[in-house]
Amino acid sequence: MAGAEGSKVNVVSIPFLPAVMTSPIIPSKLRTSSPEWLEHVMSLPSSSSTAKLIESLEQYDDVTAWINDSLNAQENVDNLNTPSNADLTKLDQYITQLVSTLDIACEDTSAQLERIIDDVSRGIPRLAYDVHFMKDGALSLQSSLVEVLKKSKDVVPPDTSAALDNLHQLDTIKNRMESAREVLQEAESWSTLEMEVTTLIGERSYAKAAERLSEASKSMVVFQNTPEYDPRRALMVNLQNQLEASLSSALVAAINSQDVAACKDYFSIFSVIQRESEFRNYYNAARRTTIVTLWQNANLSDSDNNDKSATGPRQSFAEFLPKFYSSFLALLNAERNPISSIFPDPPATLAHFLSSTMSALQPTFSHRLSSFTNYHGEACLSQLVTVLKATEDFATGVWKVMEKLQDSDTARPKQLSPSERPSGHRRRSSRMSISWRPGQPRPASLTLGGGSSTSESTEWDQELFQPFLDLQVDYSSLERRFLDHSLLEIISSDTRDNIQDLERARLFRERAVDIVGIAEGSMVRCKSFTHGYGSAGLVQALDGFFASFVDSWTAELGSQPSSSQNYAPSSSELDLADLDYSAKDWSAIQLMLHMLGSARTVSDRVTTFETKLRSFLTQISSHFRMAQADPQNFTIAATKGETQLLEQSTLNSAELFSLLSSVDETHPPTTALITPHSSSFRQSTFQQPPTPEPLLTETRSSLSTFAKTCQVSMQSTILSPLRLHLSTYPSLAIWSSREDPQSALAADLNIPTFSLSPSDSMQRVAEGLLNLPRLFEVYADDDALGFSLQTLPYVDPEMLKASEQQHPEASSQPGGGHHRRTSVAFVKPTPLDPEVISSAWLISLGHTFVAHLTKDVLPSISSLTSAGAAQLASDLEYLTNIVRALNVENDVLEKWRVAVSAEEKDVRRGIQQSSADAILLRVAKARGWY
Repeated sequence: MAGAEGSKVNVVSIPFLPAVMTSPIIPSKLRTSSPEWLEHVMSLPSSSSTAKLIESLEQYDDVTAWINDSLNAQENVDNLNTPSNADLTKLDQYITQLVSTLDIACEDTSAQLERIIDDVSRGIPRLAYDVHFMKDGALSLQSSLVEVLKKSKDVVPPDTSAALDNLHQLDTIKNRMESAREVLQEAESWSTLEMEVTTLIGERSYAKAAERLSEASKSMVVFQNTPEYDPRRALMVNLQNQLEASLSSALVAAINSQDVAACKDYFSIFSVIQRESEFRNYYNAARRTTIVTLWQNANLSDSDNNDKSATGPRQSFAEFLPKFYSSFLALLNAERNPISSIFPDPPATLAHFLSSTMSALQPTFSHRLSSFTNYHGEACLSQLVTVLKATEDFATGVWKVMEKLQDSDTARPKQLSPSERPSGHRRRSSRMSISWRPGQPRPASLTLGGGSSTSESTEWDQELFQPFLDLQVDYSSLERRFLDHSLLEIISSDTRDNIQDLERARLFRERAVDIVGIAEGSMVRCKSFTHGYGSAGLVQALDGFFASFVDSWTAELGSQPSSSQNYAPSSSELDLADLDYSAKDWSAIQLMLHMLGSARTVSDRVTTFETKLRSFLTQISSHFRMAQADPQNFTIAATKGETQLLEQSTLNSAELFSLLSSVDETHPPTTALITPHSSSFRQSTFQQPPTPEPLLTETRSSLSTFAKTCQVSMQSTILSPLRLHLSTYPSLAIWSSREDPQSALAADLNIPTFSLSPSDSMQRVAEGLLNLPRLFEVYADDDALGFSLQTLPYVDPEMLKASEQQHPEASSQPGGGHHRRTSVAFVKPTPLDPEVISSAWLISLGHTFVAHLTKDVLPSISSLTSAGAAQLASDLEYLTNIVRALNVENDVLEKWRVAVSAEEKDVRRGIQQSSADAILLRVAKARGWY
């Protein structure tokens, strides 16, 4: 290769390349080595340049010339970019790229050639057989055709064949002349159409005018796609409007007089001119007048009624609606016979009549329902249930009328309207009917001629229940508002100010009875208003309602102090007069005990209600399964249209499915009869049902919080004397004393020293702690102490679980140990040993007191001398022995005792090993070591 300024590269030899390549798509005038061809190749995109370069190889007879031209083209491009001498390095790179491209093309071509050879090798034997078979068939056919042709010539004489040819030609001419005549006749009839139809309308020959328009309408196809079409179509619509206008007054009179025969004739005329929908509009508008007037003139007390023409007695919407539906249903029954006689599709016609009547109501049904809801406010749900029930009863009555129409329509012979008869091409008129007036909705299209379709038979049903759908979707909010409103009505007469303690606990239990009674009605409302689809919202509303009720009592418990007025201690409490409790303290303890007892009663009532709620959800789930298995015989709602609306709403959610599935897991449906001898019976005998998941989780949490608040308040009162003894403990003078008098006396008299005695404050605290078991002996028989032990501070749940295992008879009771013990406050309590209850309370009190000592008291000691540290260590050791008697082991207290007793070097070493040890740091600072 030689490369100089624009020099040409010559290749001496090139290996043989397969010539089997794709046919090039390059224009023939460019298939040369001219500069235009080179510029064309180099201007191609990079993705297709390689393919085009390989395709250009077929345009050359000499491979060397192709390579030189290809390299020369790249060299020219480089010269355009850089005016200096050719870059040999770039040229070498391009040659390398060209060689690689050729190698790849060779491999691809070889592979394609091998596949083609294999295909041809497999196809040649079959091709030879097919050719031979086709040849034999062609020869056989040829001989048969020759024989048939010969026989046909022999059978038909020459004279007869010539006569047949003449007849065929004459028949063709005749058909073409008849077609031309028909076109000329149509053109002639259109020229006199307007005059003829106008004359017939003036003579009141409406049927003949309709027939004339029908014939003219059939000929519209002739003028389609021609300039004549639009004018003739406009003329047709104009004449139809004139005919309809002439018939309108007589039609309305016949409808009002219930002249069925005349109405039937008029319907035939409207059908001929393709105006069935307009006839229905006339009929429906005339027949619904009484119902629309009754609706418009209703004098309602709980709805917006701006119409001054309202007459009649003033009544509520819930009272008026059943009367309105009764009149409407009577009208539908009265229309059943005329509709069956006039229209070819009675069920669809009646459905359209009902839908058009509901759409024509002013104000609309949705507007009045919204006003009705706003008027009743928080308590609207119960009124809505009444209104929905009346609507469902009306829909059920309409379905019965529909069934009667369907039976009569099936029994009678099929009658086709004139528009349904096979009379050629039919075109719907797109103009606006003169029977339609602004402010009225356009009627839905109906399928005429035969019974109503399924979609049409449910359109009126869905339109009837559509206004309720948004309210049904918002059922959870409506139910919660109704529950809160009902509770507010009950407690509005309560005066909780200055109420006695016992009365407060009693009022809590009484209000629990009231809210459970209110909540029991919610299941009936959920079934009536949402037919079970609002079950998830029901559980949510009830859970929030119960939780809100308990939370209000929890807040009130913390805001109102107990009253000690007129408090008379019992004889057992008089035995504990040495415990330093005032009358106010005894009153507070009694109040918390009564509140815990009331909480236990409330928990039992709500647990019983949850069982009823689970049973209700089980029934809903069973009903849903039956409707899914047999939708023809079981409907979830009152009608199929209402069921379909609820199924397509957001109420039918994954949350509802999950809720019903969890209920089914705990109450599996019975699908077969299980005998005592079957394996299923034996298996169900020994297997326990799965533990049900809690439904009212927020209520559990609120009751637990209430119980814990009572327990903490009671503990605070019980420990108040002990905390009072410790109030001056951090400021004792002994902590800053420089010398222990007992040690000085021992040094002077040379007598052995003993451990220091605890301080007076610590002795009084220890006496108070040792008296705590006496306090709980007084209330040993009170079940309130055993309620919600797991919410006691610092109580180990494993200890309670172990105590339950020691009483298996308790776990077998309802609400016993098989329940998930996430919160004892909502589970029916198990009977525990009084000793276990007293032990749990003493442990909790001990830990609570020690926590107060280690977090609030000991860190408040600012300085410690050696004597003060020795006294503090003695106090802490003494206290440790006391709390151990209450089964309290506290690591923090032990750390304080060890830190106070330690030497300086030990404390410093501990701080170095753990700089985050707050106890060592506080002791070191108090001792002056840090």
